[in-house]
Amino acid sequence: MVFQSISEIGDLVPGKRLADRFEIVKANRQGGLSVAFEVLDLASQEPREMQFFPSSLFDGEREAREFASSWEPWRRVDSPHVQALREVLPLGSSSLFLIHDLPAGVCLRDRVGKGERVEAGEVVDLGLQLLDGLGEIHGHGLVHGDVKPTTVFVQALEGGKSGWSAQLVDGGTTHGLWTAKDLGERTALIGTPYYAPVEQFGGDPPTVQSDLYNVATLLFELVSGAQPWAGKSFLEVFQAKLERKPPSIASRAPGIEVDPALEAAIAGGLYADLDSRYASAREFRDRLAACAR
Repeated sequence: MVFQSISEIGDLVPGKRLADRFEIVKANRQGGLSVAFEVLDLASQEPREMQFFPSSLFDGEREAREFASSWEPWRRVDSPHVQALREVLPLGSSSLFLIHDLPAGVCLRDRVGKGERVEAGEVVDLGLQLLDGLGEIHGHGLVHGDVKPTTVFVQALEGGKSGWSAQLVDGGTTHGLWTAKDLGERTALIGTPYYAPVEQFGGDPPTVQSDLYNVATLLFELVSGAQPWAGKSFLEVFQAKLERKPPSIASRAPGIEVDPALEAAIAGGLYADLDSRYASAREFRDRLAACAR
């Protein structure tokens, strides 16, 4: 199904039907590159999330087609910790809708504010889930490209258990645009600077190891209540990331005590030098899992 133009569907408002199948329920969330709506799949009566990428992202039809094709492998990703992609729906010649499963819960940033800490056991459990999800993504030759508090959704466990179930959303957007725009091996397009590794500041594309760096940065922040990299500006953050060794939790959050084994497990994903950083999600997961024993 290809829509002819944005005028064909009109305003994206509650009650609007798309492709004679998806009815908009409400706006759900918005990022820098897309807007997402909760929709009802009238064929299955299942709630879904519809993500819309406008034509302004693309320089012509070729880029839009390349971006659309980049999503096809994501339909094979199957993990409870990765938002499932169900449909890729072109809109005219240069816009795109993605139909995903509706993410459960809320984004991690809404659950844990800046400066707030999470119990170490919950941090380990969350990290294991995210690395399981990344392992599935990487197993298909894909990368997430931008793991951060707003691309992780969490929901409290049922039955009064402590902790959360976690799911990665918005995977593939940065890398898909990179490929569609023929940016080659070096460009200025990166994920979120606080969570991106130093090589992306120099223009390298997102990789397996940049995903692991994203997760390590996130876990450091959750367990300590502070981001590992000091600095308020782009340049200050970049300079901090150039240090040979990752910062200690004591240096960034004085008075906060964390099990040295857990701190070391997280630090393994934070090295600027790629040879010193974890090479795979499995390696990171195994090191983190040892902290849960």
